[in-house]
Amino acid sequence: MNYKVLIADDEKEIRNLLRLYLENDGFAVADVASGEEVAGAISSFKPDIVLLDVMMPGKDGIHVLKDIREVSNIPVMIISARTADAERILGLNVGADDYICKPFNPLEVVARVKSNLRRFYSLGSGEEHAEKITIGDLELDTEKCLLLKAGKGMELTSVEYKIMELLMKHPGKVFTKQQIYEYAWGEDYFVADNNIMVAISKLRTKLDEDPSRYIKTLRGLGYRLEA
Repeated sequence: MNYKVLIADDEKEIRNLLRLYLENDGFAVADVASGEEVAGAISSFKPDIVLLDVMMPGKDGIHVLKDIREVSNIPVMIISARTADAERILGLNVGADDYICKPFNPLEVVARVKSNLRRFYSLGSGEEHAEKITIGDLELDTEKCLLLKAGKGMELTSVEYKIMELLMKHPGKVFTKQQIYEYAWGEDYFVADNNIMVAISKLRTKLDEDPSRYIKTLRGLGYRLEA
């Protein structure tokens, strides 16, 4: 399958550089130079993943990401010159699947694009037997890649879904940060990476007002889902 990538960045040099490397790797690529153009490009080009700059004229990347998340859970990778932890956490909290800082290695971007696509689109590939897992008022439909609470569907990013898939398939089992990261992100674990903490926090907020009702933290060990 030839996946399609949409690049949104106001710097022409960056758009051209990413297009060159992505097309050389077999991707179909479209690009836009402003946040206002993203919605139209998604509608017409129908990308499989979006590479989104934060600092663009007019509507910035964070607002564009919020707009995307209102209608779609398509993978979105932020590529930004803002390198502070607070900026990365904000992007992930809003719904980004990945965050890459500028300047970047274009080969790493291509590798991360592949990783995000593999993680997201393999969910419905039929490689595993489709099933529904019910734990209390939570139900995981692995065929539709959907989590329901009390019968109501929940909006999750691909990473959040994969975390819930891992935990719900093994209720009561403790998973380390490394196990969760490598399952949900599909890449080697970085000891200093705080993406897991952010993703778990977001999941807890979405699941319940009580942050520890479903996902329990075992200090020094990892996380488990209450059976």
